[in-house]
Amino acid sequence: MIDTNALLVEKILKLKKERNAVILVHNYQLGEIQDIADFVGDSLGLSQNAAKTEADIIVFCGVHFMAETAAITCPRMTILLPDRHAGCPMANMITAEQLRQRKKELPNATVVCYINSTAAVKAESDICCTSANAVKVVESIDNDEVLFVPDQYLGHYVSTKVNKKFHLWPGYCPTHVRIQPQDIMQLKRENPQAKVVVHPECRPDVTALADEVMSTGGMIRYAHRNDVQEMIVGTEIGIIHRLKKENPGKKFIPVSEQAVCPNMKLITLEKVLWSLEEMRLVVKVSEAIRLKARATVDKMLAIV
Repeated sequence: MIDTNALLVEKILKLKKERNAVILVHNYQLGEIQDIADFVGDSLGLSQNAAKTEADIIVFCGVHFMAETAAITCPRMTILLPDRHAGCPMANMITAEQLRQRKKELPNATVVCYINSTAAVKAESDICCTSANAVKVVESIDNDEVLFVPDQYLGHYVSTKVNKKFHLWPGYCPTHVRIQPQDIMQLKRENPQAKVVVHPECRPDVTALADEVMSTGGMIRYAHRNDVQEMIVGTEIGIIHRLKKENPGKKFIPVSEQAVCPNMKLITLEKVLWSLEEMRLVVKVSEAIRLKARATVDKMLAIV
């Protein structure tokens, strides 16, 4: 029987070499996509790793704002997104025009935008943050009033860690809000030795039940610890593939099998191959927006 996936992978790797391309894959992607990656990680970390390479092309297996982030930080490279429909619902919950209007209403607030936002929204913000460094970024701001966009739940989590006045944009991740507190409580009863680790995009009643609240990168590092043998994982289930792959013998339990991002799962091996063959779909950011957005990212990197 012919192994179709093996043939696809062989073609992808051959073409990747010919094109001098690098394949970046987010932690939430399908397992077979993670397995062909040059780098697996979170959106900013992936772009930073790509910038250090001599590649001419990035195939970004993630969602649109991630490919835009690569375009912002790696301007000399061609950025390919294998599926045009791979967008982020939360990033789309705020536009640059909406942010400009809110800034007029809150002229004294410093605008902190989550990396999970469009390039245009980053360009209208004062500083960027990731889920891993959001608390540190907000602590660094010499202002007691913050407008946090677009994720209200990450913003709420940060607001419990710092002494500042927060204005939260009513955005959220549809995948993380599917993670319910009753599911965690049930799994804790069934697995009393397991550590509960959840993403800060989860609702407050979920993060309150966690042993640790962490970004995907934090979860990956935490799972490597010798004192962690079982983990109840509160984030998109794609990360389970990497956790198991890197930690054989350990037990990883997703809080909910419903925590699936359908947009993350749009990218397939066939689409990666097509993207490299046709050099599509190219993600670009205008230079004016790129420079403004890059400034918000650079301010963050200067702090962390």
